[in-house]
Amino acid sequence: MNQFEELFQKYHCDLQDSFVQQEVESILKAHFNENNTKEVYQRCFSLIDLTSLNSTDTEAQITGMTNKVNQFQVNFPGLPHVGAICVYPSMVAVVKKNLVPKIGIASVAAGFPSSQTFIEVKIAETSMAVMEGASEIDVVISIGKFLSGQYEEVREELQEIKDACRGSHLKVIIESGALGSAANIKKASVLAMSSGADFIKTSTGKMPVAATPEATYIMCTAIKEWHEQTGEKIGYKPAGGIVTTEDAVKHYTLVKEILGEEWLNNKLFRIGASRLANNLLTDITNKNVSYF
Repeated sequence: MNQFEELFQKYHCDLQDSFVQQEVESILKAHFNENNTKEVYQRCFSLIDLTSLNSTDTEAQITGMTNKVNQFQVNFPGLPHVGAICVYPSMVAVVKKNLVPKIGIASVAAGFPSSQTFIEVKIAETSMAVMEGASEIDVVISIGKFLSGQYEEVREELQEIKDACRGSHLKVIIESGALGSAANIKKASVLAMSSGADFIKTSTGKMPVAATPEATYIMCTAIKEWHEQTGEKIGYKPAGGIVTTEDAVKHYTLVKEILGEEWLNNKLFRIGASRLANNLLTDITNKNVSYF
């Protein structure tokens, strides 16, 4: 048995998809309604990585989004700020220059969203994003290598990228919708954590299947087991396709029931979203909001 087989066995990676689906349905049936409150909507808002990852992004658009974050509590007194702003590497300096609240500046890097480039490019892009002011780096595992069983290569890449992050947090995207099974999602989660990830994240939002409740169940279970065995608290970020308040509350409920209250803050739990913010604000204020 090699080191990766031992690792996956240690963290119970032989999950069945049918079991995961049943567990998700059971948790949501028992606990969704108790979390479907305005208090939880506000907490979900504070977990958002407000994201703009479009090919058409301009400096003016990113400046405008950042200024809306700056003015948010003037326009919505009593509500919390989002957890971070997430942009492409070329826009990090724009956010850094304009951002007033002390929230995270997240940058995708390392060949996002496909991760199909040279490791030297991945390291350089990560280093440059940090140099420009990114406090958080979101990268994608080499999905093809993972699916081919090249676990050592995947780990070595992530470790080198982690080193390039210096003091910035590393969020590792496993692209759960591309992995094909609950077992693979669990394996990728464990592999990412063993490589130094500060957060594990479901998706890029660039593929048809993104953050599902089932992926949240699997990844949070992996985080729980990791914490039990190592004492380390790894963060969790579902991203992609989380649009409605109901979507957000479902993921929140699963995180709460699996990981507990300790994870219900933006130091350990983020929601990657571009459209969710306005929908949460609409349900919080009972007015149609299109602020962001």
